[in-house]
Amino acid sequence: MFGYLLTRLWQSIILLVLVSIIGFAILNLTPGGPLSQFALTPGMTQEAMDRIAEQMGLNRPLPVQYLDWAWRLVQGDWGTSYRDGQPVLSVIGRHLFATLLLMGSSTVISIALGTWIGIRGATHRYSLFDYSATIGAMVALSIPTFWFGLVGIYIFSLKLGWVPAGNMYTIGDGSVLNYLHHLILPSIVLSLVNVAIWSRYMRTATLDVINQDFVKTARAKGLRERRVLMKHVVGNALLPMITLAGMQLPTLLSGALVTETVFTWPGMGRLFLDSLGYSDYPVVMGLLMFSAILVLLGNLIADLVVAAVDPRIRLG
Repeated sequence: MFGYLLTRLWQSIILLVLVSIIGFAILNLTPGGPLSQFALTPGMTQEAMDRIAEQMGLNRPLPVQYLDWAWRLVQGDWGTSYRDGQPVLSVIGRHLFATLLLMGSSTVISIALGTWIGIRGATHRYSLFDYSATIGAMVALSIPTFWFGLVGIYIFSLKLGWVPAGNMYTIGDGSVLNYLHHLILPSIVLSLVNVAIWSRYMRTATLDVINQDFVKTARAKGLRERRVLMKHVVGNALLPMITLAGMQLPTLLSGALVTETVFTWPGMGRLFLDSLGYSDYPVVMGLLMFSAILVLLGNLIADLVVAAVDPRIRLG
């Protein structure tokens, strides 16, 4: 186990270094670079721009800038926001709860609904429900998330008035019910694509387990079909789904970016787009590294959980 964790640690460090190099290079090689937001200031002269670049260390060669940024990152200094002068970690921390709340709720919906649809589709193959679930999954995977969001706002907010059109809470009302009321529509929209993915994988995994010999033996012993399904089929079919849950984390992050923008949800996705628009590169790089760490950590936890619940798997 220790050797496996050590190997994964080195792999993660290499991946993080590659992600940081690529992200840093792309951001700094874009037209205007980090100083583009200062160029829009009225009365800004080239001499003033050069002075700002020297003060911020942006006139140095790009490799030197990267090494300086990486060294400070390792020491816990993720930089300072160009927009408000706040530490990057503090800026991310203010938006982290909103993203985790949205991603957590959508994950619960995706797993619960997708698992049920997948199991029922596998146990009722070629039925009307199975065909409907297949068509619904194809539609959900084919239509962009922002379209679902806009349609949801138009129908359920503007026409029916059932849920708010955006924001995380109503100003002046910070109750739990108010948070949940605002959370309903964005969490459902974010979970639609993941429900489709989860249900398809769950259906396939369930069909594979149903045809195994131990399931046939359980039925031959006279066990009720419900007991065979819940004890022998579902438990084994969920094992590959644990790995899928870890792999779906990047999808959740990218979906949250779009969903947060559509619903003006104050999470990390919206912060990322706002920071790009303002050329707040320290915050953009901080979000990029934070998301990469979160994805790697999610995959590692998924592998460890699978090894813990499946005795056939041994980590080297």
